[in-house]
Amino acid sequence: MGIITMKQNESKILIFGGTGYIGSHMVKASINLGHPTYVFTRPDSDKKDLLEEFRSTGAIIIEGRVDEHDKLVDAAREVDVVISALAYPQVLDQLKILEAIKIAGNIKRFLPSEFGVEEDRVSALPPFEALLDKRRRIRRAIEEAKIPYTFISSNCCGSYFINYLLNPSHPNKQEITVYGSGQAKAVFNYEQDIGVYTIKVATDPRTRNRIVIFRPPGNAVSQLELISLWEKKTGKIFKKTHVSEEEIVTLSQTLPGPQNIPVSILHSLFVKGATADFEIGGDDVEASSLYPDLKFSTVDEQLDVFLTNPPKPASAAFG
Repeated sequence: MGIITMKQNESKILIFGGTGYIGSHMVKASINLGHPTYVFTRPDSDKKDLLEEFRSTGAIIIEGRVDEHDKLVDAAREVDVVISALAYPQVLDQLKILEAIKIAGNIKRFLPSEFGVEEDRVSALPPFEALLDKRRRIRRAIEEAKIPYTFISSNCCGSYFINYLLNPSHPNKQEITVYGSGQAKAVFNYEQDIGVYTIKVATDPRTRNRIVIFRPPGNAVSQLELISLWEKKTGKIFKKTHVSEEEIVTLSQTLPGPQNIPVSILHSLFVKGATADFEIGGDDVEASSLYPDLKFSTVDEQLDVFLTNPPKPASAAFG
């Protein structure tokens, strides 16, 4: 496996899906925060350059597949915390990771792959609901196994959805599509912040067996507010073309799978406002309240990034 020296209070962290869109931010955050970091990856991964970057900054790369049970158990025995950032087609593969964690017997925290809406608080159109049901199945299995967990609702990946909604990389663009009325609020969090806060809560005793929701006070904005902010920054006025809720529902019913999933997610996020339409209460906790020394990038600051050094549009599936 390789040897990593540890300082007191550091946790060894194993990340599945670490070469993916959001997982890569978690790997970088884990390394930057000083944790011995392990990345489980397929032997035939096409992300060789990224893996080499991880390796050069101190990560241990473990090659294997999620159906290699003994390899999963061995990897789990090396670490304290397991984070899964597997993409949604692999959601149920996490049952294999969970079985390995149960046998290893040493894991202090498991964070399953969620990093989107708070699925126990959302009711969605059927294509998205089917995905959420799979995620809920993973949650219930973790609870039943009595494995210490943290469930994270990180809401919308800011750069991804700003790119998707505004298309800022197209300088001659004059028209922006608005889903529904455009007035429902959505929570936009910068991907680097999602990575950092995920690692922080993964090793925080206060978040053991709790749901942590990433909803900093300034990051809930409507589509129309987002467009207005962008118009002020660019000095442009965009034509707004609305797609009605009825049209979106119809698309979710008529598009074949899995193409019907993204449109169903858009409905939850931007028509129903699923990331911002409930009070955080009970035993759930809002992430920014835990770390007064940290600060989420505001939506305004995220838009500034697109003015100065715009991220490339991502091909990751959202959810």
